[in-house]
Amino acid sequence: MQPFRPADGRPVVWREGFGTRFTVFVDTEEEFDWRAPFRHDGWGVGAVAALPDAHRRFADHRVETCYLVDYPVATDPAALDALRAVVAHGRATIGAQLHPWVNPPFDETLSAHSSFAGNLPRALEAAKLDRLTDALTRGFGTRPIVYRAGRYGLGPATLGLLAARGYALDSSMRARYDYRAQGGPDYRGIGNDAFHTGPDERIVELPLTTVFTGRLRRGDARLYESAGRFPRGRGLLARLGLLHRVALTPEDMPLADALEAIRVAVGEGVRVLNFAYHSPSLIPGHTPYVRDAADLAAFWRWWDAVLALLATLHVHPASSDDILAAAT
Repeated sequence: MQPFRPADGRPVVWREGFGTRFTVFVDTEEEFDWRAPFRHDGWGVGAVAALPDAHRRFADHRVETCYLVDYPVATDPAALDALRAVVAHGRATIGAQLHPWVNPPFDETLSAHSSFAGNLPRALEAAKLDRLTDALTRGFGTRPIVYRAGRYGLGPATLGLLAARGYALDSSMRARYDYRAQGGPDYRGIGNDAFHTGPDERIVELPLTTVFTGRLRRGDARLYESAGRFPRGRGLLARLGLLHRVALTPEDMPLADALEAIRVAVGEGVRVLNFAYHSPSLIPGHTPYVRDAADLAAFWRWWDAVLALLATLHVHPASSDDILAAAT
C-alpha cells in the first residue's frame, strides 16, 4: 500500500470567520479483549450505557460530539436506546465506524491484516460498509455521512466506496502514525490540516491531530523517524524534553503533554484540533487506558483541564456539520 499524502488532495480553505475550532469524535464500539486475537464473537456493548451521562458533561461545555458507531452497537437495542437519548439531548452527530472482524458478511480469514478494512477485497469492504450504513440508517432514521475506519484502516478502495454512498467527511487518517508493522496504512506524511480527497475531491479528510512537542520539535517527523531506529530512542527524547509525539486523546497521553501540544498546535496555526476517545473507556476495565476508578477520574480531569485551556485560547467547538459547511 502506498503512503497516504495530503498532496493527493486539495487543502481546505476555511470560510471567513471560522476561526480556530476543535472537534470531539468518539469511537463508539463494542468491548473486547485488546490483547486477544480478533474474533467474530465474544464482545459486549454494555459500556454504551455510560454515553448519555458522558455526553451531558461535554454538552455542558457546549461541545459538539460525533459518535462513530460500529455494527455491534448499531444492532443492539439497548445501545441504540442510549444513543438515541444522546441525540435527543442535542450537540450530537451519528457517524459510522467499520470494525471488519465484527461486521458481516464474514468472508475473510481473521488476522491482523484483515482487521484493517482497507486491506479487504473491494467487494467485501463494500458489502461490510453497506451492512453498517443500512443498520445506522434504520437505527437513527438518517444516513450517516461521517466515517472512520476501525484501526484507522483506509485502503485504496475506501474513499471511492464512501463517496459512492454519500459520505462527505472522513476522519480515519491519524497524522504522523505508521501502521505498516501491523499490516495497516502509513500516515507519516499526513499533517494536521484538513484537505479534500477521494473521487472529484468530494470527501473532506479531517486527520486526527498529532503534535510534536519539545525543544527539537522543528525536526518533527524526520527526527522522530530516525530516533525509532535505536532501542528506546524515542522514549529517551521524550524524557529529556527534546521531542515527543502527542495525539489529542486522554488515552495514554498525559495531561501536561496534551496541554503543551494544544498550545503548540494553536501557535502553529492548526485550524481544527481533532480529539478522540473510545467509548469503552467510560467504564473501567474495558480498555488499557481506563483500568480502574482512579484512571476514570484522571480521564475526566484530563478533559476538564483541556476544555478549560481551549476556552482560554478561544478555540471553540465545531460539529461535523460545521466542518463541512466551512470547508471550501
